[in-house]
Amino acid sequence: MSYVQRRRFLWALFLAGLALIAIVANATTLVRLPFYKLVENSSAIARVRCVSATTRIENSEIWTDTIFEVVQRDKGFLPPRILVRTPGGRFEHLRSHVDGVPEFRPGEELFLFLTGHPGAQFRIVGWTQGTFRIRKNQQSGRETVTQDSADVPVFDPLENRFTKTGVKNLRIDFFLERMNKEIARQAL
Repeated sequence: MSYVQRRRFLWALFLAGLALIAIVANATTLVRLPFYKLVENSSAIARVRCVSATTRIENSEIWTDTIFEVVQRDKGFLPPRILVRTPGGRFEHLRSHVDGVPEFRPGEELFLFLTGHPGAQFRIVGWTQGTFRIRKNQQSGRETVTQDSADVPVFDPLENRFTKTGVKNLRIDFFLERMNKEIARQAL
């Protein structure tokens, strides 16, 4: 290999390394929030139904604004409809995906752990960690709850590693009992 070829190869390797560093620098790492911390950091918790989602570009970034109808309020004050803003989404021919950010479909019901106040947009505490999807068994009619982060590796600082933990297929009555006990415990 000649000097010129070696030099081109090293430059190509250097530029590829820079590209990889840039990609890794933009990665999202979620730190695990225990259930009590989700409740503690939430100004409101509610069962909601997704009404619609719209995307827009603001400051050269794509944002999704989702409107939810409040079905049941468990903590805090919420108006009948709320706006939740999340980064990412699809705008015309562009798509922006942010790891750990939930996406919603009109008509689906879920529990959201929210921060914010009425009159402004809300944010979801811990993104996928504060999103609990409700599924109804068509035969029995029984509802279960699954946390979006149940299958997503989340960094656990106590164990100093990534783990997959979370609520998965928990009967809704058990979920509500656990949540209401934690809300009551923190109110003391």
